[in-house]
Parts: sequence; structure tokens; C-alpha cells
Amino acid sequence: MTQAVLSRRAKHDLALAVRWIARDNPSAARALREAIATAANRIGEHPELGVIRPELAEEPHRFIMLTGFPYVIVYNADRNPPLILRVLHGARDLPIILRNL
Repeated sequence: MTQAVLSRRAKHDLALAVRWIARDNPSAARALREAIATAANRIGEHPELGVIRPELAEEPHRFIMLTGFPYVIVYNADRNPPLILRVLHGARDLPIILRNL
């Protein structure tokens, strides 16, 4: 089974989110880590799974909303294995954050 890998920046995004959530709910923080791992497996098996959002980033970048959490995963579907570039809260200003992707 191929698994998508997290870039250094995505690991940093995830660590910040986990730390923030863990302050109030450690079990939810663990669940977020597990949800990211599950998504990485799904992306690795099916790189074309995510949606193309040309208003946010050009192909081969794709987006997946994380089930059960308000986070979006941004990844490069052309890489082998796929590369998760960012893990971002959906309420953030994605066009600005992703403009230098």
C-alpha cells in the first residue's frame, strides 16, 4: 500500500493544529492525527481522489476536506508517492496562504 507523505510544512501545520486542539481536548487531537493518517493512505491509493480548485492552485494540486474536522489537505497528485503540502483549517484565508504554492 502506498501512502502519501507529508512535507515539512504539512508536518508543521499538523503539529500546530494538534497542539491547539489538545489544549482543550486531547482525544480530539489524537483523532485528528489518525484522520490525517487515514487520508494519507487514501490519497496514496487514489491520488486523483481530491478535487481540483483552480481558483486556489493549479494542477496537479488537489484538495480533500478532512472527514470529521474543519481541515483541508492540499497535495500534489503527480508525485509518487503523492506529497501532502499543507494541512489547513478551512476557515483560514486559503487564497492568500496558497498563493506561493
